[in-house]
Amino acid sequence: NLQPQWLPDMEPDPAELRRSDVSAGSVLVSPKSVLVIKKIRDASLLQPFKELCVFLTEVKDMIVYVEKKVLDDPAISGDESFGPVTKKFCTFREDLDDISNRVDFIICLGGDGTLLYASSLFQDSVPPVMGFHLGSLGFLTPFQFDAFQSQVTQIIEGNAAIILRSRLKVQVFKENWEKKDGSDEKNIVLANGGVKASRPAVQYQVLNDVVVDRGPSSYLSNVDLFLDGHLITTVQGDGLIVSTPTGSTAYAVAAGASMIHPNVPAIMITPICPHSLSFRPIVVPAGVELKITLSQDARNTAWVSFDGRKRQEICHGDSISITTSCFPVPSICFRDPVNDWFESLGECLHWNVRKKQNHLGAEDEDF
Repeated sequence: NLQPQWLPDMEPDPAELRRSDVSAGSVLVSPKSVLVIKKIRDASLLQPFKELCVFLTEVKDMIVYVEKKVLDDPAISGDESFGPVTKKFCTFREDLDDISNRVDFIICLGGDGTLLYASSLFQDSVPPVMGFHLGSLGFLTPFQFDAFQSQVTQIIEGNAAIILRSRLKVQVFKENWEKKDGSDEKNIVLANGGVKASRPAVQYQVLNDVVVDRGPSSYLSNVDLFLDGHLITTVQGDGLIVSTPTGSTAYAVAAGASMIHPNVPAIMITPICPHSLSFRPIVVPAGVELKITLSQDARNTAWVSFDGRKRQEICHGDSISITTSCFPVPSICFRDPVNDWFESLGECLHWNVRKKQNHLGAEDEDF
């Protein structure tokens, strides 16, 4: 169930109530607050950021949340004309402040990496995300900033469709886990600071992919892959990519995987340079539980990253558990889920671009 469930004796948060009906194809209802995510240290985004924030605060009278490190940029903190606007902001710090119940929707200024970062800030339910293409690729950011005022107004008024992009729930279990900060050894420490009772683990929500590779070692990566408790294969090569349908058009497609539409409930498993002529990428149903461990006779450790972040070493006795998360990312469509996806395939990846064959003329039919 993708909708928040309220306990009878709890007062539901207004922000959650406004998002509680978010599902595939649905629209926002009377959003009051917005989180603006801007790519850090990118001078080309300063003017769009300022224009957007002035529009949201002064024209739309919305509560705007911004990361504190964004406002620490001298080009922003030193702009006296922008000072009155920044005083209206609500600020937060990554990994320290929980804003999950305060934000109605998110606006990203940057590229696909900026949207992945926005996803990582929310380890439970995610507000709908509107991505403006101000980065290098833009597969996940279908909106152009030139018409941002009319486009944002359409979203605020509820005139937009939403596609649910599935995420992966990943737990990393460490054999040699060190007890820190007085935490009990049976706790799962969540990425947002929460705690659940279980054996030692760190948990992540991943929008694109989990990548296991050989790291700095010159030896083959040698890892075992389990599906619902059964060993299905041993990966011998540079590594393994486990991706969502959204992530199938990222690292996975570069490694030879098929591209999967985000509406398809699936998990893609793609080997990286396998030392085998017959090891092809496979698609398994969403909801299965995958487990990755070092093979008993592996010559070296492995390394794992989550959407390109939080990179860490995997040693003998450690394991990585992966399944479909119950907290997808509601992504706001420019047109609709099908047209947006094929538009991105053509514009960003130049899918099936080829000079068309000339038709046969009457004088050519005899040849």
